[in-house]
Amino acid sequence: MSSSLDPKTLNLGILAHIDAGKTSLTERLLHTAGVIDEIGSVDAGSTQTDSLDLERQRGITIKSAVVSFAVDDVTVNLIDTPGHPDFIAEVERVLSVLDGAVLVVSAVEGVQAQTRVLMRTLRRLRIPTLIFVNKIDRRGADHDGTLRAIREKLTPAVVPMGSTRSQGTSTAAFLPSGETDSTFTAGLLDLLTTQDDAFLAHCLENPQPIPYERLRAELAHQTAHVLAHPVFFGSVTTGAGVTSLMAGVREFLPAVRGDGEGPLLGTVFKMERGTAGERIAYVRMLSGTVRTRETVRFGRGKADDRSAEGKVTALDVFDRGAAVGRDAVSAGRIARLRGLTGIRIGDTISAPGAPAPIHEDAQGHFSPPTLETVVVPERASDRGRLHVALTQLAEQDPLIDLRRDELRQETHISLYGEVQKEVIQATLADDYGIGVAFRETTTLCIERLTGTGSAFEAIGESANPFLAAIGLRVEPAPDGAGVEFRLGIELGSLPLAFLKAVRETVDATLRQGVHGWRIPDCTVTLTRSRYLARQSHAHGTFDKSMSSTAGDFRNLTPLVLMSALLDAGTRVHEPVHRFRLELPEETLDTMLPLLTRLGALPGATTQHGRSLALEGDIPAARVHDLQQRLPSLTQGEGLLESSFSHYRPVAGPAPTRARTDHNPLNRKEYLLHVLRRV
Repeated sequence: MSSSLDPKTLNLGILAHIDAGKTSLTERLLHTAGVIDEIGSVDAGSTQTDSLDLERQRGITIKSAVVSFAVDDVTVNLIDTPGHPDFIAEVERVLSVLDGAVLVVSAVEGVQAQTRVLMRTLRRLRIPTLIFVNKIDRRGADHDGTLRAIREKLTPAVVPMGSTRSQGTSTAAFLPSGETDSTFTAGLLDLLTTQDDAFLAHCLENPQPIPYERLRAELAHQTAHVLAHPVFFGSVTTGAGVTSLMAGVREFLPAVRGDGEGPLLGTVFKMERGTAGERIAYVRMLSGTVRTRETVRFGRGKADDRSAEGKVTALDVFDRGAAVGRDAVSAGRIARLRGLTGIRIGDTISAPGAPAPIHEDAQGHFSPPTLETVVVPERASDRGRLHVALTQLAEQDPLIDLRRDELRQETHISLYGEVQKEVIQATLADDYGIGVAFRETTTLCIERLTGTGSAFEAIGESANPFLAAIGLRVEPAPDGAGVEFRLGIELGSLPLAFLKAVRETVDATLRQGVHGWRIPDCTVTLTRSRYLARQSHAHGTFDKSMSSTAGDFRNLTPLVLMSALLDAGTRVHEPVHRFRLELPEETLDTMLPLLTRLGALPGATTQHGRSLALEGDIPAARVHDLQQRLPSLTQGEGLLESSFSHYRPVAGPAPTRARTDHNPLNRKEYLLHVLRRV
C-alpha cells in the first residue's frame, strides 16, 4: 500500500503528427525545468531524445526515448515518441506505460491525419491528455481555425486555457485566462456541467456561484477521467506558452505514488542492445521494488510457456535528463534492466517462483502492418548475418514479424511504409555492416474461416507414419479475438511435452493458412489424442520405433490442422483504409471515377465553403495510387488522410502468398521433407 512518503511520478508521453514540433517541445520543457542549459535543434541533430545517427540525419524520431525532469514535488518521466505513421508500433508500446499525454498540434498545418488517429486511441485507452498548439509564431498561424478544427475533428470536450497575441510573428505570446475573465469561466462552467452529470447536479443544488478554485479542481478531475482536455497555445521556438503548459501538466495530469512495498510487477515496453550486444529492457514499474543482483521472473502470464527467471545485473533510472545507475527502483518509475537473457517486449516481471502476471497493455490498439517485402543481402555470404541482425531488430519491434523462407533462403519482413524500409536499410548498413536491397512491397492479406471443420489421424493408418494420433476442430472467432487453443480431451491424458508440441505447432501453422496468409482469429480444439508409452527392449535400451515422442506430435499437427482448415473453408480478406479527402468542389466529378477504378467505396460529402470533404473506404493496396494521382486531379489542392480501418473479403479469385515452409497441403512433399530432416 502506498504512503505519503512515496515519491510522486508522472509518466508523460509527447505525441504528434510528424513535424508538429514534439521533439522540440521536449527540449523546451527540459530547458524550462533547468535540466539542460542549451536547447537542442532537430535540424542540427543536437536534441536529447533523438540519439540515433539516423534520427539526427533525417530530423525525425524513430525510437521512443525517455528523459526526466522535476516539476515541484513530481518526477516527470517524459517519453518522446515517433510522429511518422511508419513507426506507429513504437508509439503503441509506449501507451501501455503512460499516466498522461500531451498531444501537439500545429497552428499552421492544423489537425492532420496522424493527429486524429492518436487522439482516438488516447481517448479509447482513457489516457488523460492535454493539447498544445505549437507554432503560433509562424506565418499562417490560426488560433481560431485550429481550435475549431480540434473541436470538429478530435473532440468537442476542450477548454482553451487562454488566448494568443500577435500570432504569426516572432513576438507571439500566450495569455493565460484567469478568474477575472468572465468569458473563460462561463465557458469552463458550461463544459464541465455538460460532461459530468454529478457536477451538474452539484451546481443545481447550490445556487451560489461556484468558486473559481472549485472550477479548476473539477477541470483537473475531469481531465484525469478523460472527460475534458485543456488546450494551451505557444511556440517551442520562442518558448511562448511553455511555462503555462508545464504548470498545466502539474495541475491537470494525475501523478501517482507507487506502492514500493507491494508485490513485484513491471511491464517491458521497449528493448535495445548495449554496446556489448546485451539486452536492455525498459520497464515501467507498477508495484514493488526491483534490486540489482536480484532474481526476477519474466514472461507473459499463465498462458505463456516461455516464462523464465534471470538475475538483474544492473539497472538505471532516469534523472534530470540522464540515465543514472541505481541499486534499486520502486513502483511508478521507469527503469532500464540488464542481465535478463530472453526477455521481450510485452513481458511482465514478477517475483521468482510466482507465475508471471498478465498485464493488459496497448498492443493491438493501432493498425497492424499491411505491407511485406523480402530483404536481400548484397553479398550472398551475408545471408546468415542478415537473419541474425533482423532477429535483433525484431526484438526491438516485434511487428517487423520475420518470416524465414527455408526453401528459397530468403527473409520476409512486415512493414508500415516505405520510410520504415529506408530506416531498416540504413540501420543494417550502419550498425551491422550489411548492405541490403528490397523486393517489391506487397500487401499483407489475412484468411478467415468460413465455417467449422475437423480432422483426425490415427496411429497405424497408412497415410500417418508418425506414432501419434491427433484430432482437431477449428471454428471461426470474432475479429480481433486471436487464436484460442482448447482441450477437448481429459486433462492429463496426454503428456505435457506432447501437448506443448501440438499447441506450439498450431500457432506456427496458422501463420500460413490454406492460401498462404495468416489466420489471426479462430478457435482450435484438441478433440482426440493417443500415444504409445515409452517402451524398451529386454536389455533396457529405448526403442523409438515403439514409443511416441514430441516430434511425432509436432510433425503430425500441421497435416491434421490443414485438413481441418480445408474442411472448414477459408476466405482471403484484404486490408481496407478509411479515407477522408478534402478537395475543390469543381474537381469532385473527376475524382469519383478514379475512386471507383481503385475499388474505393465513397460515402457522403460535406460542404466547407468552396471545398468538399469526402469520406469512404479504399483497399490499402490502392492508397499509394490515390496519393500519386491526387495533385494533378485537384490542381494541387487535394488533401488525403487515411488509416487502417478493417479487413474485407477479396472480390474475385483469392490471391495466394508464397509459402516459406514445406506445404502440409502437399502431403508427399511435406513427409519427404520431414524424413530428410529426421
